[in-house]
Amino acid sequence: MSRIFLDTNVILDLLAQRIPFYDSIAKLATLADQKRLVLVASPISFTTVDFVLNKFESSEAVLSKLRKLKILCEVCVVNEEIIEKSLNSDFKDFEDAVQYFSAIQSGCTAIITRNGKDFKKSTIPIMTAYEYLNNI
Repeated sequence: MSRIFLDTNVILDLLAQRIPFYDSIAKLATLADQKRLVLVASPISFTTVDFVLNKFESSEAVLSKLRKLKILCEVCVVNEEIIEKSLNSDFKDFEDAVQYFSAIQSGCTAIITRNGKDFKKSTIPIMTAYEYLNNI
């Protein structure tokens, strides 16, 4: 079964229902719910999404959304090895490096993001949710 890593921006697309990106990421969430693929997310995405959505919604509503997300996806480990690799990588953005090395360590076969340019050094495919759906 395919394991795909969700970058923070696509998680925000899903939970905030951001148009026009929502439909594609919602279809991926449905495939995960049907056990046709595995979604993986970083713990830093959970905290970032909480921070962003709390500016627009009640904390209760945000926590409810995060609980539902947790049912749909695996949370990967961010450990000392991931931080070390990220600190010493060629990535321009530290957070992107942490996301990338977390995806690699978790055995993901692709990273779903809307900021593909941030992952130029990737050894696995980088695509939008829409592109991923068109490739399966």
